[in-house]
Amino acid sequence: MTTTERGVRRYQETDRQELLELFARAGDGSPTGDLWGHVPSEAAIYLTPYLDHEPGSVFVAVADGALVGYLAGSLGGGAVPSEEDRMVRAISRHLVFLRPRAMPFFARSIVDGVRAKRAGDASAGELDDPRWPAHLHVNVAPEARGTGLAQGLMAAFQEHVRAAGVPGAYLQTLVENERAARFFARAGFVPHGGTPAVPGLRVDGGRAHQLTMVWPAPDGA
Repeated sequence: MTTTERGVRRYQETDRQELLELFARAGDGSPTGDLWGHVPSEAAIYLTPYLDHEPGSVFVAVADGALVGYLAGSLGGGAVPSEEDRMVRAISRHLVFLRPRAMPFFARSIVDGVRAKRAGDASAGELDDPRWPAHLHVNVAPEARGTGLAQGLMAAFQEHVRAAGVPGAYLQTLVENERAARFFARAGFVPHGGTPAVPGLRVDGGRAHQLTMVWPAPDGA
């Protein structure tokens, strides 16, 4: 791939620093683009564990010699630690609770969690289903949206899943992120399960709700 070409390829270790820089802005404009305002701890949950533990399942989008998108994925099987483990480690390592910008998010998370428990509501969390063991996180920079590169990332990962003999994959977004849900639907993903509220997260001042989507669709869907 020359510096003037546009396309998708596998991640290489030499991409790491540029990819970390891209992570800081790739989610701009999305409801989850800035969770608690501390990029290093967020990257330690949603990007670097994939680079460290399963780099072969990470793909990048390139335009004019620069990285403009990425897909951090896993085939499942425990290579990448669970989201809960990644979150605990990142929050502890970066002392996120002590950061002024993050405090409101975690205060809301505690209140939301207590209320949900009292009400007996379902909680947000990863999907554990042998039909869809693989999972992914995908993001492209604002200037790369609408170029087909996001679709290319999804197609590359889906082919990777097929080639590995893995039965399927899931992803999680927000009900309120309608643009993302439509994009994933075009890639063949369908909604699965409930839509519990996500502790701490707000969209336009209201609660945000987790949307789990799976591919391929379950039999009879």
